[in-house]
Amino acid sequence: MYQIRRAIRSEGEVIRQNEFPVGDPTLEYLTFPLLERTEVVKHLFTTRLGGTSRGIFSTMNLSFHRGDDEKCVLENYRRIGQVLGIRLENMVLSQQTHTTNIRTVTDEDAGKGITKPLDYDNIDGLVTNVEGLALVTSYADCVPLYFVDPIKRVIGLAHSGWRGTVERMGAHMVAHMSKEFGCDPKDIRAAIGPSICQDCYEVSEDVAERFLDAFAGEISEDEKMQREPEQCSFLGGTNGKYRHMVEPGVEPGKYQLDLWRANLMVLRSAGITPDHIAVTDICTCHNPEYLFSHRASQGRRGNLCAFLLLLPAEM
Repeated sequence: MYQIRRAIRSEGEVIRQNEFPVGDPTLEYLTFPLLERTEVVKHLFTTRLGGTSRGIFSTMNLSFHRGDDEKCVLENYRRIGQVLGIRLENMVLSQQTHTTNIRTVTDEDAGKGITKPLDYDNIDGLVTNVEGLALVTSYADCVPLYFVDPIKRVIGLAHSGWRGTVERMGAHMVAHMSKEFGCDPKDIRAAIGPSICQDCYEVSEDVAERFLDAFAGEISEDEKMQREPEQCSFLGGTNGKYRHMVEPGVEPGKYQLDLWRANLMVLRSAGITPDHIAVTDICTCHNPEYLFSHRASQGRRGNLCAFLLLLPAEM
């Protein structure tokens, strides 16, 4: 298996590497033990390994819109379907534009974005209670957010870049699940998936100021969280280098932004308990041969995807 470069030191196994015997190289994917323990979902986060695409898209590219051969992309989706035990017709894609818009997915949406055209746009979050229907969202540095309510049997996936994070996409997802399905935030398990880490994510002063303004009321609470290592062992920053969500960068007017910390703060403020949140320790930009990274590749890349599937109740 590929030797991942971990961005931070985590206690225990936060993310698990897995292999599936198809293709050359062998298909590799990532899962969260926290979500697996619910026993109501199958889920994964893709890597670059195990697909059929070539060149800058090699090999497991899941984007139809970046110039790759459509036949290769479809075969890549079929291979992920083998891992999950479903067909292409049982997947539904988002249509991401860095919003906080959320769509409740039904049986009628099955196959959209893969075997059927999309008839919606500006959707960065998907929620459903339909069994056997896999939600799919795409990434190449932005933050994947997974949500599982094992009590109400409701699942959600959201794409959260810096715009989605500062607008609290995670809180919008929790509110949507509560309003539409009666979910209690205390029952929801959430995972913050592989994405760019603070060490790699340099932003401009205007972006840094937006985060400081948006999270001003929670900064003191964030500092308290640094003294809770049993709950949030990753806090303290990349290898202990950073202590805060926004830190000055090397150059004047540049800042290092911690999207992982910001999304954790959003999820906790939304009512999800600390022991029900898993935070990635894998940075896309640190592992460009294993994970597509927009920043590391300067835009010459394919897309990774998050998949989340609600299992039938009898399983």
